[in-house]
Formats: sequence, structure tokens, C-alpha cells
Amino acid sequence: MQRAVGSGTLPAGEARVVTLSRTYPAAVEDVWDAVTNPERLPRWFLPVTGELRVGGSYQVEGNASGEIRVCDAPRHLQVTWGMGPQGPEDSSVVDVRLEPAGDGSRLTLEHTAVTPPEMWDQFGPGAVGVGWDGALLGLALHLGGGGLPGTPEEVAADPAVRAFNTASSEAWGAALAASDGLDAETVAARVAATTAFYVPPLDGDGAAG
Repeated sequence: MQRAVGSGTLPAGEARVVTLSRTYPAAVEDVWDAVTNPERLPRWFLPVTGELRVGGSYQVEGNASGEIRVCDAPRHLQVTWGMGPQGPEDSSVVDVRLEPAGDGSRLTLEHTAVTPPEMWDQFGPGAVGVGWDGALLGLALHLGGGGLPGTPEEVAADPAVRAFNTASSEAWGAALAASDGLDAETVAARVAATTAFYVPPLDGDGAAG
């Protein structure tokens, strides 16, 4: 997995950009189908409904919604990504690009968003980066014929998943330090806040709470 943090511009203003790249031992066409086929998406991500065509709208169950802007099979998917009542077309865009890489394919995901300064100052890129890391891990397991067993609550409490999220948070801290040149104390505080969000303490029954 490769991670990078940068800056960009959207109609709503100056934006932050997080970029993830991962290589899969599968053909571009297979990865594209896994990313865009509504029958396969729930197997590694979440159920997605709506008018799944360019210009149509979509809804990720319990998560984001937006508009499909580009669907250039099997190379480039672009959607707006809105988590709240504000117009996603002005504040958040996700691009997914695929290209051949040796005997497999390379997926690059770029999330450009106008981020409230107080949120960035608290969490940094890990706020969205850890979530996308988990999604790309789920895709890898799916393409390999497996998946994350159990309910979302059981998955969240799984020691391997908690270790993965902790390592992901630290990796995004390193990417932030490399991009912004922030001092170690500031980066550590953002990593700690992100880790506390994604890896909450377990209750007496061993569930994340």
C-alpha cells in the first residue's frame, strides 16, 4: 500500500487530497467489476443502491451518497462523496483509477475534500484514510476468494482488524509528516485521535464501544 497527502481545489474551495494505491493479483476487468457491480459491492464494501449510471445518484448503505460523474470502464470511476446535508458536488470527490501492473492491476483511489480546519487539525488524513485502507483490504480479501467474517460489530472487535487500523493510523501519520513537515508532537496527537476513533476500547464483553 502506498499513501500520499496533498492539496487541491474544488468549487467549494481549497481541499485536502488523500491518495492510496494498491496492487492486486487480478485482471483490471475483474477489479473493475468488483468496484462497480452492485451484486459484488456488499461482499467487500457495503450495499450500494440508486441510478448507477453517469449522471445518476447513488447511496451507500449507512454511509455516503452522491452523483456518478465518470464511468470509463475499466479505467476511471469518479463520484461525488457526501456524508451530510451539504451538497457533495461542491465539497468532496472520489476518483478510482485502474491500470495493468505486471500480472495484475493497480488501483489508485484519490479522495479530494474541503475539510473543516478543526477536523483536519484534530485527525489529519487518517479520518478518511483509515476507512479507505480498510475498504481496499476488503477488496483484496474478496478478490482472493475470502472476506471478513462476522457482523460489523464482531469485525470491529477482531484483534487483527484492530491491529490493522492502528497500523493504518500510524501510516497516515507518516504520510502527513512527509507532506506537511509537521513536528512529531503534532503528528502524534493526530494519530492518537484517529486511532482512538477507529480502535475504541473494548467493553467487558469484548465488543468495541
